[in-house]
Formats: sequence, structure tokens, C-alpha cells
Amino acid sequence: MNLHIQSGPVTIPVPTPACPPVADSLGRRGSLEVRLANGAREIRRAQRLRYRVFFEEGSASPSRLAALLRRDVDIYDAACDHMVVLDHDVATKPFRAPKPKVVGTYRLLRQEVAERGAGFYAATEFDLSPLLSRRADLRFLELGRSCVARPYRDRKTVELLWQGIWAYALRHGADALIGCASLDGTEPDRLAVPLGFLHHHAASPAEWRVAALPDRHIPMDRLGPGEIEPKAAMRSLPPLVKAYLRAGATFGDGAVVDRAFGTTDVFVVMPIRAISARYIHYFGPAANRYPA
Repeated sequence: MNLHIQSGPVTIPVPTPACPPVADSLGRRGSLEVRLANGAREIRRAQRLRYRVFFEEGSASPSRLAALLRRDVDIYDAACDHMVVLDHDVATKPFRAPKPKVVGTYRLLRQEVAERGAGFYAATEFDLSPLLSRRADLRFLELGRSCVARPYRDRKTVELLWQGIWAYALRHGADALIGCASLDGTEPDRLAVPLGFLHHHAASPAEWRVAALPDRHIPMDRLGPGEIEPKAAMRSLPPLVKAYLRAGATFGDGAVVDRAFGTTDVFVVMPIRAISARYIHYFGPAANRYPA
């Protein structure tokens, strides 16, 4: 779930992970490994990757601070754990230990940590209060800031990220995954097909529904259900949104235009119990598809 910072000046705390960094692997496939970032230096490398993907390759406009640091940093980084995909196939240098490349990242924010700090990032765009009140018996895990370096944008890397998320969710007893997902562009009428498809065919049931904040709410039902051809609509969705749909995610009421990042955001919710059985089989603790 791809979360973005707002433009303008911001106070940047020292990015301390929400729980102590661990070096144990959450998954491995060939030279690629997924695990939590092991300390502040690795977090900074993840932030540099985010900067390259969001600002240099994408349409986001960096704040002056982000441009100066050449890192994507916001006030939520200090509260989050940062999951990284590392490529260990790197050239060795004389008298130096090889340093794997950070080629993918997600950041993870547990509800108990969010409540002690600035809250969930998604609450800057969507009204989470009704959902959190209705399901006060559950533990929510927010996903965000997902990106992968260009040469690694393939199924192998995405599967490693998902395996890492699944292992982390099990470790911390998460009951549901939430966050924002982004569609490229800031003109909702040009996104009428994907927005309409999510509204008519993948809307969250009332129990799980989250609405965009009233002053930012953009209607998603820009086309009627009969005007949308499902296969064509699926092709119009970003790969990440397709992955969420296939895993069993549903989507909230209303979208939000994020002009700083050049995107239109939708809210995603995925109860753990609703995740497709084939995903649980593939990424569950018994799976062993990533030999070193």
C-alpha cells in the first residue's frame, strides 16, 4: 500500500524502528532476501530507494528537505518498522565486507505503535475512526511506502515482499491489513474505469467500510456498473492493486487526490481471515520456497 508524504517543511525525528531490528530472514530466494531493516543506515538506504522511485522516476514533487536529503522521509518513519528486500549478489571490494543492495521496501505500522504517536498515515486522507471503533477487538497493521527498484520489478521480488508481510503479521498477531493504494494521475475522470471497477466490484462490506475525509472525498462511481468491462478494468489497475484484489482485499468509499505525489489514493482493507486460501498456503509458515 503505497503511502506518500505531504509537501512542505516537516520536522524529521531520528528514524528509530518501532521494535528492535532483527537480522533473521523472513524469506530468501536465490540472492534475494527479505527482512526488517537492520538499523538506521539500512533505513536510510530504503528511504533513498523510495526517493528514486517516487520522485526521480515518478511524478511526485519533493519538498525542499527531501530534495536536499535525496531521501523520502516523513514523521511516520520513526514509528514504523521498515521491511527491505536485499540483493546479496554484489561485487566485493578489497578490505571491505560486501554490502547487499536494498532493492525493495515496505514500511509497517502496528496499531499499538500508531496510537502512541501520530496515528495511522491513512488517517490524513480517510476517516478511520468508525472502523477502529467498530472493530476495537482487532489489531490493525498499516502497510505503506512500497516500492521496488526498476531491475527487480518482477514476480520474485513481489512474492518475497508478501512473504515478509505475512511473517511479520503472524509475528505480531495482526488481524487486518490496512493502508492506501495509489493510482497514477490526479484527474479522477481519467481514472473512471479503475475507480468505478473498485467501487462496484470490490467495495468493502459495511462492517469494514472506510470513507475518505469529507473535504477530500472524490466519488468513485464515475461510471455505472454496466459501463465497465471487468477484464479491461483489471488491466487498467496498477500491479499492487491487482495483487491486493487477488489476495482478498476490498476498498473504501471515495478516493483522495494527492497532488504532491501525482496520484489518486484509495483505501484498502484486508482482514487476515479473508485472505485467499491459496495465498495463505503459499506464504504460510509451512511454505519453504526460498532456499538460500
